[in-house]
Amino acid sequence: MSRGDLTEAEWRVLKGLLPIEPKSRGRGRRPVQNRSIINGILWRLRCGAPWRDVPPKYGNWNTIYRRFRRWSEAGVWEIVAVTLAEVMADSGHYSIDSTTVRAHVSAAGRKRGTHRRALGRSRGGFTSKLHCLADALGRPIAFHLTGGEAADCKAYTALIELPERTPDALLADKGYDADVIRADLAKRKIEAVIPGRSNRRVKIEHDRALYKQRNRIERMFGHLKINRAIATRYDQLANSFLGMVHLATARYWLKFVHAA
Repeated sequence: MSRGDLTEAEWRVLKGLLPIEPKSRGRGRRPVQNRSIINGILWRLRCGAPWRDVPPKYGNWNTIYRRFRRWSEAGVWEIVAVTLAEVMADSGHYSIDSTTVRAHVSAAGRKRGTHRRALGRSRGGFTSKLHCLADALGRPIAFHLTGGEAADCKAYTALIELPERTPDALLADKGYDADVIRADLAKRKIEAVIPGRSNRRVKIEHDRALYKQRNRIERMFGHLKINRAIATRYDQLANSFLGMVHLATARYWLKFVHAA
């Protein structure tokens, strides 16, 4: 087993969440075992290298790439990440935030259709913005991808609808200080722990002690960006990049499931 490969404990949890193994398939050429392919995808996640550079010990690079793309399009990685999150998430309160991801030249492609690939121009150049909703311990629950120029508050509606359990409070920075968001949280009976903007005429108070825990979601972004395929976007397609994000999220959650 190489550094970064799935341990026996991690594989025992993960294999039950993946599509069928070769022994359950019908006649025809038997595909490579899932574990070897997953380890090959994890290698690319960590290194951000071209798929052709995946070490041969994990199997044929094209087989690994095609499995990753097929499962990304089918939403397998997202289902795995969400399933693990639902088992362990602490819904006492949620945090919402975003991080900007610079796009590599290999992800840029042609200018036409960049909005469909969730790419855009911002101060950082050609970027995407990864929005996240995290649990009380800063562990990721749901993601939303937009162009890098999108305002943080634009992703609120997409993210707040995803979790099954309603939190007691939502922690967010001033980028989410909007009357529409505060009214929606009040309607959902969720406390808004959001500092008011400096240009507000009427000062809005918030729970300052609870707000300090928002740094956990920022640390989580730093942990995910240890993976070079997330720190820099190399994938042209939005669902491929999100597939990498969800796979990194599943790996992140596995250590908590194993500890429990």
